Amino acid sequence: MAKRDIRIETEDGVATVGLFAANPAAPDGRNATPRPGVILYMDAFGPRPALDTMAERLADAGYVVLVPDLFYRAGKYGPYDTHTAFNNEATRAEIMGMMQTTTQALTERDGAAFLAALTEAGATGKIGTVGYCLGGGRALTAAAAYPDRIAAAASFHGGNLASDAPDSPHLRAGSIAGKVYVGSAGVDRSFPPAQSARLAEALREAGLDHVIENYVGMEHGWTVPDHSVFNQAGAERHWKRLLGFFDEALH
Repeated sequence: MAKRDIRIETEDGVATVGLFAANPAAPDGRNATPRPGVILYMDAFGPRPALDTMAERLADAGYVVLVPDLFYRAGKYGPYDTHTAFNNEATRAEIMGMMQTTTQALTERDGAAFLAALTEAGATGKIGTVGYCLGGGRALTAAAAYPDRIAAAASFHGGNLASDAPDSPHLRAGSIAGKVYVGSAGVDRSFPPAQSARLAEALREAGLDHVIENYVGMEHGWTVPDHSVFNQAGAERHWKRLLGFFDEALH
């Protein structure tokens, strides 16, 4: 496994990004066969070892993986104790502030630079996106913004995927060209049943190949190993679904 911390110039500054690849590209940048790539959109706590572990698992499965810091515009922040950060008034306010100011539109704009970095790193095949928590909506929005490059988009415990906000991801379903998978927590205030139904309707009306799966008994954040509600069995189920989804859509 090879990980590189790189800096990517965007329209708004410089984003720090983790790049993961089990077998780095040849020095001339070419590979015998096109290699698929994945952008892993972070949750609210930012890039950290737990997300590195998840990216490494994807890289070991044959993908070139990019994990960008979506909060790079905020400057230095964290690291946070994921078990207590939202119980502390100061850290909760800091995280919520970054979440609210890092809009869907800003992350979408960054997408061009992220995709270019993946290509330069050797991901010359199809691209997939996967996001957790706030990253779930970003994964879907990226698929809508770059339908010629992104062939699959997955969200796990993504929040507000079909809200009343003008930038709600479900409103862009008609622009997505790839497959969609959404794994929702059994009980999740950020993605209640009404939103799930609204998203299902939007994806179906768009004629998309999609699955929305309810992980009964799982709580928001169950897939991420350093989260207070991490569930080993549920996380492995998520990996089975995600790897199978990408294998079908990106190869």
